[in-house]
Amino acid sequence: MTEKKSYQDIYWESDDGLKLHAYDYPSDSGKTPVICVPGLTRNARDFRHLGTELHGQRRVIMVDLRGRGLSEYAKDSSTYNPKQYISDIIMLMDEQKIEKVVFFGTSLGGIVTMIMAKMYPARVAGALLNDIGPELDQKGLDRIADHVGQGRSFDTWAHAARDMADSSRDIFPDFTLKDWIEFAKKVYRMNSSGRIKLDYDMKIAEPFDSKGGGSGAMWNALENMKDIPTLILRGELSDLFSERVAAQMLEKLDKGELVTIPRVGHAPTLEEPASLDAIHQLLHRID
Repeated sequence: MTEKKSYQDIYWESDDGLKLHAYDYPSDSGKTPVICVPGLTRNARDFRHLGTELHGQRRVIMVDLRGRGLSEYAKDSSTYNPKQYISDIIMLMDEQKIEKVVFFGTSLGGIVTMIMAKMYPARVAGALLNDIGPELDQKGLDRIADHVGQGRSFDTWAHAARDMADSSRDIFPDFTLKDWIEFAKKVYRMNSSGRIKLDYDMKIAEPFDSKGGGSGAMWNALENMKDIPTLILRGELSDLFSERVAAQMLEKLDKGELVTIPRVGHAPTLEEPASLDAIHQLLHRID
């Protein structure tokens, strides 16, 4: 089966009229589906490899949050917030007649997952929290704040890749130029004039909160995941998600597991062998 035939593009409409997009990798296994939610400046392409990895084992849906990828940009930048993303995802689930899923959330996607567990606990069968917790380190937030909303464009994929390598080599110290080019193709897109540009609405930076520290509301949200099978992934080199916070989270989760991904910062790509092994173990625990 070719890649083009292994998934379909699905579209749905948000409560404020945006046309939103997801990749849908089907399965008739009857097992609990997975919905993948990307990070702040990322999109559904981050998870495409999981469509191959989990092919046929269970349905996997990878969403482009509003303002990213193939989803429409919001007219009001204040709607770039976790509660709106949750509303968008619930509408997708209802339209697809999906009652409960395993959420895979990277960074912002993990925040969405934790709040989802508080607002709609019956819809969450399990969770992967990828390099994210209820408390964030200021160093990582400062790095993100320095880059989010800073529009860049390039003539070639190699130029885009080298720029990413210059700014993010500490995150993936073992990446080759080929790896960086593949990574750039997840983050950037080629526009109609042949320029390679970041694949998100620059206005997502407007409501971004760069204040670090703990959030009582987020710790409270995590409490709702106490009995939910949860995998916490942490990049060994992460500047956003500390070992201390990861350990504190584990204490609050009766069905939690923590796996540290070596020689990776924020955030693991989920293509690492250790990440994939942990994902298979999580899904085996659920059904």
